[in-house]
Amino acid sequence: MDQKENILELATDLVAAYVSHNVLAAEDLPALVRSVYEGMLATIADEAPENMETLVPAVPVESSVSDDYIICLEDGQKYKSLKRHLRTKFELTPKAYREKWGLPADYPMVAKNYSLERSRLAKRTGLGKS
Repeated sequence: MDQKENILELATDLVAAYVSHNVLAAEDLPALVRSVYEGMLATIADEAPENMETLVPAVPVESSVSDDYIICLEDGQKYKSLKRHLRTKFELTPKAYREKWGLPADYPMVAKNYSLERSRLAKRTGLGKS
C-alpha cells in the first residue's frame, strides 16, 4: 500500500470516528473527508494544505448583500437565492459556505425583496392556513 492510500485509509477512519459522535449532514461528508485527507497529506509534505490559502472572495463581503440579490463570493454572480447554486455548483451547504468565508450565522442566503415577494405570494394563496 503506498503512502497516499494509507493516508486516505487513516483519514477515512478519522472521519468515521468523528461522525460516530457528531451530527453531520450527508452532503457535508465528502468535503470533510477531502479536508482531513488534504490536511494529513500537507502535514507529511510539511506544507500548508491548499484550502488553507488566503481566500479572496469574488466581491467584497460588505457589498455582497443587497435588497434585490446576493452576490456569490465563489463566482461573483448575482442570485435571488444562493442555496441551490451553492449545492449544485460548489457542493457547499449554506453552513459550509458561511464557515469557508467566515460569515456570521445570520448571513442571508435569500435576497430581502425576494423573501418578501415569496411571503406575500404565500399569504395571498392561503399557504399555511388550515
